[in-house]
Amino acid sequence: MATNNGTNQMIWIGIAAGTALGVGIALSRRRKTGWDAARDVTRRMADHSGDLADATKDIMDRMKKIYEEGRQVVEDAAHLWEQGRRMVRT
Repeated sequence: MATNNGTNQMIWIGIAAGTALGVGIALSRRRKTGWDAARDVTRRMADHSGDLADATKDIMDRMKKIYEEGRQVVEDAAHLWEQGRRMVRT
């Protein structure tokens, strides 16, 4: 009777291992849904959030400089326009 109990245990262990293997294969071959893709994007963004913050800061600094230089060009153009109008009046 002791050998029968050992055989039953081996059968149940085999069934459990086969089930785990089958579930693993099924999960690895399933198609990705939109939620899986969104989860992957979120995970990648979280992994690189420091890089993203640095890049965003760099872009904002460049935009600020471009804005300030553009504003200076407009002020210079307005000043030149005013000087030209004064010269035409006299």
